[in-house]
Amino acid sequence: MAIKHKIVSGDDWLKARKKLLEKEKKFLRMQDAMSAERRSLPWVEVTKPYVFEGPNGHVTLGDFFDGRSQLIVYHFMFTSKSESGCPHCSLRADGFNGINVHLSHRDVTMVAISRAPYRKLAAYRQRMGWSFPWVSSGDTDFNFDFNVSFTADAMAQGTTFFNYAKQSPGNSEREGHSAFFRDERAHIFHTYSCYSRGNEPLNLHYHYLDMVPKGQDENGRGPFWVRRHDEYDK
Repeated sequence: MAIKHKIVSGDDWLKARKKLLEKEKKFLRMQDAMSAERRSLPWVEVTKPYVFEGPNGHVTLGDFFDGRSQLIVYHFMFTSKSESGCPHCSLRADGFNGINVHLSHRDVTMVAISRAPYRKLAAYRQRMGWSFPWVSSGDTDFNFDFNVSFTADAMAQGTTFFNYAKQSPGNSEREGHSAFFRDERAHIFHTYSCYSRGNEPLNLHYHYLDMVPKGQDENGRGPFWVRRHDEYDK
């Protein structure tokens, strides 16, 4: 489809670009202030002894820190009933490889967590060519406590709590990010979580698409075009 767009001289383009630049700078300053406010949120201690399944057997939430004080968890949509991970989570996860070598030098570890058995996660991870750490929360309360999994009863009764409000999540499984801190006494604290469009600042592909003329090209339909990276037409 051809794109109809205003065509101007180089000087006129520069004037328009510099006008937008002022707005971009203002927006970035607002982002910096929001990030500082995010970091200043109060914490909640995590006292429940969650146990996860990984490549070396059972592990705890504390094990994921790997000697560091900060942890980022990506809640990846993949249950025991599925044979493949969520395509949208998979698109985001394509950017996870290589993250930890950089985060580790800033006292941070990142891990993905899903409800599917570890054997399914391992097989899908191999198919996708990923290397980031990924473990199973199985039948624990972890996903439910962090509001990314919802029981059938809660869905039917309309009592689900998602994205900090009593509302329908649209699906019994949702994606999200959560951050944790571990102090010198090995106490763990939940510091932050985001869901739904709160994840978009962490979607690198959207930022690139927003930079080009056609944008996300979704026409109000949401990310209908997303496929797992081995499922696109060649």
